Amino acid sequence: MGKAVYIAEKPSVAQEFAKALKLKTRRQDGYLEGEDVIVTWCVGHLVTMSYPESYDPNLKRWSLGTLPFIPDTFKYEVIPGTAKQFRIVAGILNRPDVDTIYVCTDSGREGEYIYRLVEQEAKVEGKVRKRVWIDSQTEEEILRGIREAKDLKEYDNLSASAYLRAKEDYLMGINFSRLLTLKYGNGIANYLKTRYSVISVGRVMTCVLGMVVRRERQIREFVQTPFYRVTGLFGEDGAAFEGEWRAVKGSRWFESFDLYKDNGFKEKEKAEELIRYLKETDPYIGKVASVEKKKEKKYAPLLFNLAELQNECSRRFKISPDETLRIVQELYEKKLVTYPRTDARVLSSAVAKEIHKNLNGLMKYEAAVPFLQDILAMGSYKGLEKTRYVNDKQITDHYAIVPTGQGMGSLKSLPGLSAQVYDVIVHRFLAIFYPPAVYQKVALTVKIGEESFFSSFKVLTEEGYLKVSGTPAKNDSSEENEKSVDDTFWAAIQSLRKGSTLAVQSLDIKEGKTSPPKRYSSGSLILAMENAGQLIEDEELRSQIKGSGIGTSATRGEILKKLFHNKYLALNKKTQIVTPTLQGEMIYDVVDHSIRSLLNPELTASWEKGLTYVADGEITSEEYMKKLDQFIISRTEGVKGLHNEGQLRACYDKAAAFYKKTGREGKISKRSAKKS
Repeated sequence: MGKAVYIAEKPSVAQEFAKALKLKTRRQDGYLEGEDVIVTWCVGHLVTMSYPESYDPNLKRWSLGTLPFIPDTFKYEVIPGTAKQFRIVAGILNRPDVDTIYVCTDSGREGEYIYRLVEQEAKVEGKVRKRVWIDSQTEEEILRGIREAKDLKEYDNLSASAYLRAKEDYLMGINFSRLLTLKYGNGIANYLKTRYSVISVGRVMTCVLGMVVRRERQIREFVQTPFYRVTGLFGEDGAAFEGEWRAVKGSRWFESFDLYKDNGFKEKEKAEELIRYLKETDPYIGKVASVEKKKEKKYAPLLFNLAELQNECSRRFKISPDETLRIVQELYEKKLVTYPRTDARVLSSAVAKEIHKNLNGLMKYEAAVPFLQDILAMGSYKGLEKTRYVNDKQITDHYAIVPTGQGMGSLKSLPGLSAQVYDVIVHRFLAIFYPPAVYQKVALTVKIGEESFFSSFKVLTEEGYLKVSGTPAKNDSSEENEKSVDDTFWAAIQSLRKGSTLAVQSLDIKEGKTSPPKRYSSGSLILAMENAGQLIEDEELRSQIKGSGIGTSATRGEILKKLFHNKYLALNKKTQIVTPTLQGEMIYDVVDHSIRSLLNPELTASWEKGLTYVADGEITSEEYMKKLDQFIISRTEGVKGLHNEGQLRACYDKAAAFYKKTGREGKISKRSAKKS
């Protein structure tokens, strides 16, 4: 019987496999070897796609005549910086005494691709190949993954989608970056007074740039509009409350052209006219037209996937998505949390049945103990699989990010920020075992004559999961004009009945102003990418939208990082607010006037969806490549025929008006924006 090889993605992961298997191994150069087992590792990617000049030396020089470049067969090469480890791994995989290979790279598309490239370039044949798929690096999970390892062939579709993703990014990057640089690069360089300008284009990167530039231009073009609301103060001193007038059916102003929406006027004079009209009402009193009472349950939010965690950390700690991923990856490698690069926000039914193990382990985490005692007393962990937090249909590769309950020994050595991120993950996890928070709500309609004023109040009657989340219940007002109130005031409101009369203490005009769209933060931009360009703020609505977004959980942070590195976008590190640079806006204008579809979030998301179809076996690689080739060819030929440089100069001038020159070299920086 021959030896088994376990190949991991990183040396640290290989060490965890060796520990879990309790192997007696000798440390060699680039691997560990025991009596019947070898453990080795990649160091990330060992193999990459070759540049065009590897196909033909003449392709090193950029020329419109050589585009589009679409090879019949793609070439790959060993990365020079990791060539030594490649040779070690290739030698091990091809050893005659090795008969079984356990693929233990990260359980996802990119991890699959890393191994398949190594196997391809090492020309490995005649070995039994098993795929180890795990959700955490705990000993128990590693052993389960090895025990249940499937034949690698079962992951061939996933491998095919990984190859296609790389080919797509390569072909779009090589062709469109060269094409647009040759066509428009000199124009941008001359305008910015730089020596040269390479226009870097990417399937996902360019789309994200478009999202940010469009948002910035919406803010610039926004015209603030004043409007005037009328409010009334009703009741006696100590129990008086405010109501907002609305032009509902029966109102003298119902569907009037004077209105700004149904709760205000475009002109102050019209609001003053309403007040005069109301004061002439006989009798001048408020009459309760309706009292609606209801209970509202608010459930704990779904668990974290990577995008949600990146958004939360951007909001709380003002750190970038890339930094959040680095921290949660570190927590994963220390066995503290489950696999981070996940899109799912729920658990699998299999995990739910064993969830008591996670909870038991967390008893060693002091901050969790009071909540764990509650959960034990309630016994809520027993029926978890019947809740909204468990759904096998919403899981593709991995379930949500949760604490494993293990690795507690490394908690004390965590940097402060990493410990805070871990705490956020733990609290989100523990909240799902608590009942919903319950609010008692009262909605009042008070009339003066036929004109209606509306008020809404609520009190928290059952704390539920808010005990864990730490949400300040007193200020938790999710609906517009809904007020949280104290007990004394609440008793007075509760006593009101339909037909009750109220004194009108005052009628007032409140001036409001329309607000421009908000700029993206690094976190909200990640969420918008996940939802195909839609910034969906509502947590419940996001949970209902299932589909491929722009990029993947594993790549979105890196894409933003590249946009910042290229100086197409700028990041305010204190606020995490993202804005375009002038160069970024100019690149946007170039793409908008040449290959506009690259800026379309829905189209970009559809490419990602296509890769999912390949991974699921619903379409073939050949079908996907045919569409990709057609897209590259048609867009390249289309741009070659354009003569719109003059038109673009006008676009550059328009954008540059919002930036100012600084310093001797004429570098351009952003004007201080009045609107945010």
